[in-house]
Amino acid sequence: MVEFVDTLVVGAGQAGIAMSEHLSRNSISHLVLEKHRVAEAWRSRRWDSLVANGPAWHDRFPNLHFTTSGADAFPPKEEVADYLNSYAEMIKAPIRTGVEVTSLKRNEGRAGFTVETSDGVIEANSVIAATGAFQHAVIPPLVPESAGLTQMHSSTYRNPDDLPDGAVLVVGAGSSGGQIADELQRAGRKTYLCVGPHDRPPRAYRGRDYCWWLGVLGLWDIPAKETGTEHVTISVSGAQGGKTVDFRRLAHDGMTLLGRASGYADGKLLIDDDLCENIAAGDANYIDMLDQADAYAEKMGLDLPLEPEARTMLPDPDSMTNPIRELDLEAAGITTIIWATGFRQDFSWMQVDAFDSTGAPLHQRGVSPEPGIYFLGLPWQSRRGSTFIWGVWHDAAYVADQIAIQKNYREYSPETVPAAAE
Repeated sequence: MVEFVDTLVVGAGQAGIAMSEHLSRNSISHLVLEKHRVAEAWRSRRWDSLVANGPAWHDRFPNLHFTTSGADAFPPKEEVADYLNSYAEMIKAPIRTGVEVTSLKRNEGRAGFTVETSDGVIEANSVIAATGAFQHAVIPPLVPESAGLTQMHSSTYRNPDDLPDGAVLVVGAGSSGGQIADELQRAGRKTYLCVGPHDRPPRAYRGRDYCWWLGVLGLWDIPAKETGTEHVTISVSGAQGGKTVDFRRLAHDGMTLLGRASGYADGKLLIDDDLCENIAAGDANYIDMLDQADAYAEKMGLDLPLEPEARTMLPDPDSMTNPIRELDLEAAGITTIIWATGFRQDFSWMQVDAFDSTGAPLHQRGVSPEPGIYFLGLPWQSRRGSTFIWGVWHDAAYVADQIAIQKNYREYSPETVPAAAE
């Protein structure tokens, strides 16, 4: 038996749920397939203490507030998952869980697509890949298994107690790597952190959260970056109630900072001589944000408390003044490496002409050149905020409108158009 739906949405995370709401708004019949549970990534692919990087008042869908965390709090991961599940129930999203999509092909000689799933065959006029930005963990083939270390990706790390005794090396100092390294150090572990190029905004400034400043300054809505420059590492955290990430402070508290890991030989990790450069670039991003905020407050006459101490930097720690270029892992007592090195997307199940030579989606705000194929939840899909809960909601509105427009064209027939009045 072949099941037919007008529009098929693949993925029931924040992107798929937002897509369902806007398809319903356009009266487009649809089905959402999810191979696990709703919002599964928030439950099983995050560490235990993770909280949202945006405050509850901001990082949400417009039509539902968080009910447990206060407006200025950073909801823990389970609350975020429950929130998304509640939203799906509220909008009566037609979600079918436990169904994996294995392939998609365009029908020959007729409209639509044939989609193979673990639960049978589905045909659809339109298909939206809403599988998100975090599909397959990336671990660089740098340190061989023969090194005898426990190696894991940040998506499989849970808590310090699960790790073998000994020091820990965290590679990658974005939101995930920075928070995990901080947690490990607070738990009494000797921690090493590789810091690559990054942006390092203030968590809050002059009494307003970073998310608010990005909003009033129009920085959430800056257009999508050029291909290849979308993945900027952002060092920002909602942990411990939300604090500005300060790598110097972490080092003064006992953490050893390193530049980017670039190789491995004879039990030693080879380190690039770029730590100070990367820290300086992060500082410049931080100061630029303060400057923009101050200029806006003055221009708008905002009575916000001054915060001159925000511009004071701690002295450079020893790991910056005497950077390490080779790290003997055994001598350092390192037994675990956590790779906070991001994810790659995988659309190999889609056998359609909608990708470039590297496999990256070709699209304009989620609309692909392949008629009937759409994407949602991509980094910088239309703006800086596209991968946030609120951002994907607005992107879904645009994609749904485009699907509705194409549906109207498909259903057009001259016989159904009323004759012009004489």
